[in-house]
Amino acid sequence: MSLDFKDKVAIVTGSGGGIGKGYALELARRGAKVVVNDLGGSVDGTGNSTNAAQRVVDEILDEGGEAISNGANVGDEIQVQEMVETALDKWGRIDILINNAGILRDKSFAKMEWSDFVAVVNVHLLGSALCSHKVFPIMKEQEYGRIIMTSSSSGLFGNFGQTNYGAAKMGVVGLMNTLKLEGAKYNVHANSVAPTATTRMTEALLPPEFKEKLDPKFIIPAVIFLASEKAPNGEILEVGAGVVANTYIMETMGKYFGTDDTFTAESVSESWEQIIDTSEARRPFQGGDIAIKHFETIQKAES
Repeated sequence: MSLDFKDKVAIVTGSGGGIGKGYALELARRGAKVVVNDLGGSVDGTGNSTNAAQRVVDEILDEGGEAISNGANVGDEIQVQEMVETALDKWGRIDILINNAGILRDKSFAKMEWSDFVAVVNVHLLGSALCSHKVFPIMKEQEYGRIIMTSSSSGLFGNFGQTNYGAAKMGVVGLMNTLKLEGAKYNVHANSVAPTATTRMTEALLPPEFKEKLDPKFIIPAVIFLASEKAPNGEILEVGAGVVANTYIMETMGKYFGTDDTFTAESVSESWEQIIDTSEARRPFQGGDIAIKHFETIQKAES
């Protein structure tokens, strides 16, 4: 069964080019009304222009779709509020938010200016949080919503020279993990995508021979799925070169040391292999699951 977006309204941040443009075009082709948001700045976040967003809107209109352009800075509360109000005034609802806007200011941590760390976190993490915060009550009220965070393997697993980017990209997963709980009973689902593709932001980081396989168009199908009525809730999808994989956080069963004087740093050191043994590892759904699992470990040790 095809995934239809008729009568759905989507905001796609950073959609003046690259992967974001692909999301906006595909959603529009499937019937969604789209807010094409793009500040129009450079890769490092400097400058601004609405030209890129308007070109995408023109392309959607030429294909018979509905879209409006928006140049809001995702880190500016007033501008984001105005973007949301514009969408509501025009179409009456907001069903989908794809947090795609981002910048890069790569440098090793010791050499990085603090302002560059803050700037990247402000766009990726705080920008995603701000846009989500503005649409979340609307989605709850209408009892439908799909919020997509853009994470990264740099955040999930690390990448040299990207402490700012990595911190922000892991941060959006934490944001997603609580939104999945708070929105569940209202049919508001939050998920994350970690794309691997050749874009304006990544072309200098990836080998040239991978460029064709890592075309941004191979990210789009997975994100359209996450934006649909069929979307799961609280998942991280690693997507690239035609591959879609699921990434999740596991916790080992661990070892119970007791609470007397034998529980020392030395005993932890001596039991390290048992602590990290993954043979019975589990995937918690929420923070409270950890405490429950810890008590299971205690009961096993004492039985």
